[in-house]
Amino acid sequence: MRYQISGKQIDIGDALQTHVKQELNGIVQKYAERPTDANVVFSKDAHEFVCEATVHLSTGLTAQASAHATEIYAAFDGCGEKMEKQLRRYKRRLKDHHNARREPVEQFGASSYILAASEGNDDAEPETLQPMIIAETETKVASLSVGEAVMQMELSGAPVVVFQNEKNAALNVVYRRDDGNIGWIEPKT
Repeated sequence: MRYQISGKQIDIGDALQTHVKQELNGIVQKYAERPTDANVVFSKDAHEFVCEATVHLSTGLTAQASAHATEIYAAFDGCGEKMEKQLRRYKRRLKDHHNARREPVEQFGASSYILAASEGNDDAEPETLQPMIIAETETKVASLSVGEAVMQMELSGAPVVVFQNEKNAALNVVYRRDDGNIGWIEPKT
């Protein structure tokens, strides 16, 4: 597994990097098969340290966790506990659904755009109906089952996941509704 351990405007020593690698490796190996890479970022927020960790699995799922603490090791330990809880839930769901995925999830490229928000007065008529693009990035769309997409949404904490449905190869969307339920949009073929 590849590790990227960095600090935002703080120095990360070798001892902390070794601790992070050992602990995160133990957590991931316990609950997940074939992890590909991990990204851990430490930062400082007022008097607290913040640890944000992201682990990518070969199944295409991504687990994310973050924690705050007054000491940097405690921040990582809190983040590790949250990551372990997510991966434990993920593994339990895989067992419950008898999912026997042998190959990694197929992914294809897509463009992701960030559009400028409307400014100020909502009653004013916009000059043009074309939105202003302020950023463009490359993203990946995974080929998943609906259950895997819901699991990915819950693991990542995202409000919406766009995926290619394995059954019919159509683009589908799962999202969290205001009432707490999960919505699924599947276009008619």
